Amino acid sequence: MRCCFFAMVAIAPLTLLGQDKPQAPAAPLANPITLSEKGLYGFLSNAVVRGAEKMPEENYSFKPTPDVRSFGQLVGHVADANYMFCAQASGEANPSKDIEKTKTSKADLVAAVKDAVAYCNKAFGGMTDAKGSEMVKFFNFNLARLTLLSLNTAHTDEHYGNMVTYMRLKGIVPPTSESQTPPPQAPK
Repeated sequence: MRCCFFAMVAIAPLTLLGQDKPQAPAAPLANPITLSEKGLYGFLSNAVVRGAEKMPEENYSFKPTPDVRSFGQLVGHVADANYMFCAQASGEANPSKDIEKTKTSKADLVAAVKDAVAYCNKAFGGMTDAKGSEMVKFFNFNLARLTLLSLNTAHTDEHYGNMVTYMRLKGIVPPTSESQTPPPQAPK
């Protein structure tokens, strides 16, 4: 342990001497709040799309219990909500409604959720921290535009969690778990 410490102490000055000039501080990012929200939404919406693509067509009607949405209805619900939240945040009329109630095939639902994500990405593209602080009416609440986008991200995450459960019940590894190594199995 001491040898490692002394080696690091001995190498540190050489590392510092190898730098030609001091690094200038990084310029502050423009719109850091919007960029943070956009990054998180991008991760989650990508997981939803990949989950929708990964679930086989025959499981789109699967419901773990009769009183919950089917997998396909979940995908449609996420698409509907994306349009609703992002239209409101953008100050536009909702361009698409009732996907959950009108689409049933995997192809139609995957296309719908992809289109909804593209619509939200457009909303993020036109957003700045200043514009995101503007207040809008949402279900009788006054909320900042960026709060609506944040609510959409939270809603997307909530239903991705439902999708993960449905996929696990069908023996399918969800997209966000694909790169993780499986836990070691107990010796037999």
